[in-house]
This record gives sequence, structure tokens and C-alpha cells, in this order.
Amino acid sequence: AVKSILVMAGALKRAEPDNPEDMILIRAMRDANVPKFLRDDTTLFLALIQDLFPAVEITEVINENLVQETRATLLRNGCQVVDGFVEKIMQLYETMVIRHGVMLVGQTMTGKTRAADTLREALSTLFENGIEASQESHRRFFHKTSEHRLNPKSITMSEMYGDINRITREWQDGVLSNIVRTLVRRTTPDRHWVCFDGPVDAIWIENMNTVLD
Repeated sequence: AVKSILVMAGALKRAEPDNPEDMILIRAMRDANVPKFLRDDTTLFLALIQDLFPAVEITEVINENLVQETRATLLRNGCQVVDGFVEKIMQLYETMVIRHGVMLVGQTMTGKTRAADTLREALSTLFENGIEASQESHRRFFHKTSEHRLNPKSITMSEMYGDINRITREWQDGVLSNIVRTLVRRTTPDRHWVCFDGPVDAIWIENMNTVLD
């Protein structure tokens, strides 16, 4: 968590070198944690920040191009443009900037897949239109983005991650390792999301944490 906050704070400082460092650090701490909280916890967290740093005024930096394209993407797909949902999509994007592994958790039919698909489509459209991110650290995300989806609960851990054949002692790729091996061989700057679409349990998610580490 500390590393994520420092990475975000460093990117903000490079983008806005004239802003006070204490304000940048507080904003990074807020932006790195708020997406993980429930509504009640968010209210409490923001109140704590206000109590601890009453003299610091946090300036907001909004990626207008991405916000506008997100709204346009929702309309193109026949969805209602709700400010709270757009904010959640922006939080997903900001989290992806500082972390290479992200989880969308919630009840069924709460917009998790729609949020990810909208963000992916918006980033691809901005790239096709030749629009770049204003911050240098964000420009690598404004590219054509593809998704590779699998259900981790439909196969065994060996089938997903790969395993050593007990007879021949040779390594056999699983579904995930085969996808990753195929993607790393590509030389285009396109971005690829590997999406595990299914219930979270202690077995496959702990193995995934090991892979991401």
C-alpha cells in the first residue's frame, strides 16, 4: 500500500511540479485508497483526512478527455450516464495506473463488467482518435486495449497455471500461462487485459498473488 501511494505521488509530482508536496501526498493517499472502500468507509476516511490536515486544500485533476469519452461510450452502448458510475470507472483507471493487478468486487448485476468494458473501449477510442494523456505516466495506457477472459473456477489449478507432467517431467502450459506467453511475444504497443471472471476463493487468488509478486 505504501509503495502504491508513493508511485502515485511521484507521478503527480512529475505532472505538477509546482504543487506543494504535502497536498500531492495527501491526494495520492486518498486516490489510492478510496476506490477500495464502501460508501460508509469512504465518508469516514475523508473525514479523517480533513481532521488531520485541515489547512491543506486538495486540488482536483480531472482527465477530461477520458471522462468525456467514457460518457460517450456509455451512450453508444445504450447505457445511462450516471455520475457515480463514471466516477467508479475513473477510479478503476487510476488504480490500474499504479497497480498491475486489480480486482472488481461486488454483487451480480452491479456493473462490474460494464465498467471494465467501458473503460477498455474508451481508451481504445481515444488512441484511434490520436488523443494522448496529459500526464507522461498515463500515456502508455492510451492504446488499443483487448481483453482475454477466462473463468478460474471452471478448470483446475494445474489447467489454469500449468504443471509438470508427472511421467515425462516436462512443463505443460496452462490456460493462463499460454495466454501470457502468446501476449509477450507480440511487439505491438497494444495493451491486453487478462480477466478472471468468476467467484473469488482462497485457492486460486492466493496463487495469483504469488504470480503477480
